[in-house]
Amino acid sequence: MQPHYSYFCSDYRKNYTNAMSEPLKCLIIGSGPAGYTAAIYAARANLSPVLYTGKDPGGQLMITTDVENYPGYPDGVLGPAMMEDFKKQAERFGTAIHHELITKVDFSGPVHKAWTESGQEIQAHTVIIATGASAKWLGIDSEKKLMNKGVSACAVCDGFFFRGQELAVVGGGDTAAEEATYLSKMSPKVHLLVRRDELRASKIMQERVMKTPNIEIHWNTEAEEILGEEAVTGVRVVNNKTGEKTILPTTGFFVAIGHQPNTDIFKPWLDMDETGYLLVKPGTTHTKVEGVFASGDAADNVYRQAVTAAGTGCMAALDAERYLVEIGVE
Repeated sequence: MQPHYSYFCSDYRKNYTNAMSEPLKCLIIGSGPAGYTAAIYAARANLSPVLYTGKDPGGQLMITTDVENYPGYPDGVLGPAMMEDFKKQAERFGTAIHHELITKVDFSGPVHKAWTESGQEIQAHTVIIATGASAKWLGIDSEKKLMNKGVSACAVCDGFFFRGQELAVVGGGDTAAEEATYLSKMSPKVHLLVRRDELRASKIMQERVMKTPNIEIHWNTEAEEILGEEAVTGVRVVNNKTGEKTILPTTGFFVAIGHQPNTDIFKPWLDMDETGYLLVKPGTTHTKVEGVFASGDAADNVYRQAVTAAGTGCMAALDAERYLVEIGVE
């Protein structure tokens, strides 16, 4: 789905002009549940937020079909439709939304700086980071063709749709072990495809997988092609030691080889873990730089859900509001 490009409303023009002439109260980098929720709260607090959506407006939910686990949508909702609702609500309270990518930041001074891909400089007293994380994919053609037709990167999000069906999970780390264990509660058989002869998962996760009778581990195994036209009907796998090929009759294919947080531009300024997830002070969204706050999947390597992202977006806006009061910016 193509991103929706709205015309500049009068509030947008006002905020956008202010961005050129004086520091913004609140700059939000990234959209999705975290960014839009931060915008709603910041706008209602009269922070006149300006949000830059980035290259993927709406985040991962823009490639998600049915969302049935987000409160307030009793009949479920399409991911892009839900993000459009979030966007409209943010705009309703005066958020200025700009469809452009922030490519560089400078957090060295009391007023923070950011630059767009077109070279425009923006200054802001507070910055809320909501750039999210992107799922890693195998890169095979059939994976893209059958995306949301049985191919998924989130068992918690989509496993419900495959109850009672035979499933496959790709990966050998904690994420794959967790996904396989989760799916085993609703599937008669889960095939765990591991390209090495051992799991990289933590010892406790390995034990859980090994003790789950309906998880079958396929060692030294890689997915060669996901089968099906309009829905997944199976997966052809190959043993990378023997070359033997097998077709597994699965109707769901879950890629669990990790996520990559979209945080590269912040590396010179903020603390991160070894994977690139932003580190915040416990119980807050504060980074090590005063006035810079991290929300959503960019700072969450555990839950990675729309509802938790929205929650931290709310926290970031409240933290930003309190910080502005502390420094005397009204």
